[in-house]
Parts: sequence; C-alpha cells; structure tokens
Amino acid sequence: MTDPTQVQRTVEAVWRVEAAKVTAVVARLIGDIGLAEDLAQDAFVQALEQWPRDGLPDNPGAWLTSTARRRAIDRIRRDVNLRDKLQQVGHAEEYRVADLAEADFEQAMEDINDDVLGLVFASCHPVLTAQARISLTLRMIGGLTTREIARAFLTTESTIGQRISRAKKALRADGVTIEVPSGAELEPRLASVLEVIYLVFNEGYAATSGRDWVRGDLMEEAIRLGRVLAALAPREPEVHGLVALMEIQASRTRARMAPDGAPILLLDQDRTRWDWSLIRHALSALDRATELSGIRGPYVLQAAIAACHAGARTAEETDWARIVALYDELRRVRPSPVIDLNMAVAMSYAAGPAPALAVVDRLVESGALADYHLLPSVRGDLLRKLGREVEAREEFRRAAAMTDNEAERDLLLRRAAEERPAVP
Repeated sequence: MTDPTQVQRTVEAVWRVEAAKVTAVVARLIGDIGLAEDLAQDAFVQALEQWPRDGLPDNPGAWLTSTARRRAIDRIRRDVNLRDKLQQVGHAEEYRVADLAEADFEQAMEDINDDVLGLVFASCHPVLTAQARISLTLRMIGGLTTREIARAFLTTESTIGQRISRAKKALRADGVTIEVPSGAELEPRLASVLEVIYLVFNEGYAATSGRDWVRGDLMEEAIRLGRVLAALAPREPEVHGLVALMEIQASRTRARMAPDGAPILLLDQDRTRWDWSLIRHALSALDRATELSGIRGPYVLQAAIAACHAGARTAEETDWARIVALYDELRRVRPSPVIDLNMAVAMSYAAGPAPALAVVDRLVESGALADYHLLPSVRGDLLRKLGREVEAREEFRRAAAMTDNEAERDLLLRRAAEERPAVP
C-alpha cells in the first residue's frame, strides 16, 4: 500500500521542479499568467488528493501538465469572457491537449524551455515592485507555497498571498505575456531577473531581520533558480557570472557561524571548512562567463572579486591590489555608493586605513548610505585600526542600532565593547 506521507513529499518535490513548466504551458494556451498559475495550483491540489489513492503516475510532470491544460480548456469553455479565445485556439488545440499524456508528450513539449524563460521574465517584470517580483518568482518559478515564502521572509501568509494576488492583477492589467524580450529590451529585462534572484540569495546570505544571520533555504533556492536560468539562457555571460558569485559566497556557509550561531567575518573564517567542490563549480561558471564576452558585466566582476578571496588559502594571501582594481572596474560599470564602500574596505588592506577612511568619510558627507548599517560598521573598523577607539566604539554602537538582524546586532555590540590597546 502506498504511504500517503511519502506520496505527499514526492508530490511536493515534483511540484518544486515542474511548477514553472506547468504554469508556462497553461499560460501559453490562455494568455493569462495569473490564471495559469491558479490552474497549475489546482492540478497540484488534485495530485495531492489523487496520487496517495491511485499511486504515482509514470510521468508525474506530464500528469501535472496535462491535468492543468485540461482545466484550462474547461475554463475556456465555460467562461463567457474567454469564448473569443476558444475560437482562436480552435478544435485542433483541444485535440492536442487530449494527446498530452500520450507517447508524443516530449515532442509536444519541445518548446517548453522558451515558455519557461518567458515566464521568468514575466514574473520579474519591471511593472511589479521588487517585493512582488521576489514573491511571484518564488511561487511561479521556484514552486514554493505561500506558507514557505512567508516563513522565509518572516511575514504572514496573508501578506504574501495579497502580494502575489496584486502582482497577478498588475501583470494582467499591463497585458504582460510570457515572451523573451529581444533587442534593446533584453538587457534591462535580464538585469531585473538577475536582480530578483540575487535579492533572494542575499536575504539568505545575510538576513535583514530575525535571529538567524544565514537562511540556507533561501540561498539554495536562489542558486537553483540561477542554474535553471543558466540552462535556459546559456549564452548570457551575466547569468553564469551570477551563478558563480552565489556559489562562491554559499561555499563559505559552514565557516560563517560559530557553534553558538554568532557570525564569523570573512578574514576570521577557517577556510578548510569552505565547500571547495562548490567553489570549483563556481570557477567553471565564471570561466564560461568570461569566454562568452570580453566585456565584463557587474555580476561577472563581482564573481571575479569573490574568486580572488576563494583563491587565497589564507587571509594573508589575499590579493587586495587586484580586488581594488576589480572594484574600480565595477564602479565604472555600475556606479554605486555600496561598491565605493566595499572598495574602501579593500583599500584599507591594500594601501592602509587612512586613505580608505577618506573614501568612507566622503560617503558619510554625501548622505547616500545614511540608513545602511554597514557604513558606520566599516568606519568603526577603520577608526579602530587608526587607534581612534572612542570614535570606533561609537560607530559600532550606531551600526548595531541600525540593523534588524539580532545576530548581527550582537556582533556589532561585542565589537563596541572590545578593549583595544591605544596605538603609540
């Protein structure tokens, strides 16, 4: 007899992999991304009800897809508002739907990758807010439930549900369809997709709130989404650059926290605990990105910086001069005060704390990072290196008051309380 609990786990695992494909197929049929996602979810619910009773189908993904498409056709038939659409797709489409579960399923689905890629671009459409893009991408492409997304971002299911609902309505109102942009539209739209994936990763890598500094589930999901995108768009160097960047950063996970959960900063980490297999995979992705284009974009450059750290078996072996040069190239490609701040940190090791502090003080005067807790944190570190202890402690306390993450706040307060001898 089939174990219902095991079947449910299997259904959920299949859904995580197949969600984007199922939604993309239905969206291609009915031309409504929000409705397509709803119908795909209906198929998932039916699987949860039917598979424990009847057993797993031979091809679970095909079962979900054909079930969702049949529901779409039923919806078209009975919805007065979609009768025109039924006339457009014609009877041939109905017959093709009925054939989905047959032996020619793979041939019928041969263009599914283009549809999934189009769905990725739709879920990350600029018409949506950043939070809506993240939630919709995790739901449609990642296959996460509303509860899982809410838990990941420490909010309520109703909040995430409303966010996703509003996002679907916005896409419908704007007439967004599943298509891959081309020409001049491709670069900014791809940048939006990469931004969403990296935002998901960063929330896992250094959580903005809550007790945990690291949320591995979000990092893993972002890397999975990045790899999916790399398979769908293998000629885009920035996609491979982002995968490399996330994998190198994720490789440090085991070394980033003490047994009590306290954060361990990069230069203090035990590098033997880094995941060197993941690093090798990341470096291969970075090589692919470099081979595809001689002009390095922001994610390729950030991955190159991360690779410099990965190439140093000890903190003392870090090539800080190269890192400064890479940051200088990065700030020309994508000017940002955060990049200037990171460059100042590298400068402090390559040229000393005094010139680095001059850069940070200019950032303070500009007010560009007034709400960014890492600005006073970096300034405190530079002041401490220069022997200006009283000022350094005040900066660490200011940084602690600005962060909502409890683990990071505790670290900053410990640094503020440290007793350091005065520099002669």
